Amino acid sequence: MATKEILLLKPVDGLGGEGDQVKVRAGYARNFLLPRGFATPMTLANRNHVDALRRRRAEREASELNGAQELAKKLAKLSIAFAVKTGEGGKMFGAITAADVHQKITEAGIDLDRKKIHLYNPVKTLGKHEVKVKLHQEVSVEVSFDVVSENIIEETEGETSGA
Repeated sequence: MATKEILLLKPVDGLGGEGDQVKVRAGYARNFLLPRGFATPMTLANRNHVDALRRRRAEREASELNGAQELAKKLAKLSIAFAVKTGEGGKMFGAITAADVHQKITEAGIDLDRKKIHLYNPVKTLGKHEVKVKLHQEVSVEVSFDVVSENIIEETEGETSGA
């Protein structure tokens, strides 16, 4: 397989960040990375360009980290509540998903990408729950939310006779 050494100009998932020298297959470089401006061929002139790209990368990563830490502070202070319809015995109709949590966070005035919310299973019970929000490689925060019934919970006959 033919490989080609290239210099990344922009971060590419699974490959590296700007300023990285990587070896990729020639077709991937020729057909994807080079035409889209993600990379440039590794030449003697481009090697001098590497230092400038690495400085820019360090500045970008530092600003992303600071932004993620500030957003984590805001999310830690946030309290969210969901009022859901319930049936007999407090059984919920439907479930609370990551999209619902994202909508409540957005309504609170915090701009956040929905893909950063990690709610592995939809919430189908009343009470207090937590969801993990991964803002950065090094920054994640647990956001707690309450799920409450919007109508009065009536006990079923089986629960009253057993008590």
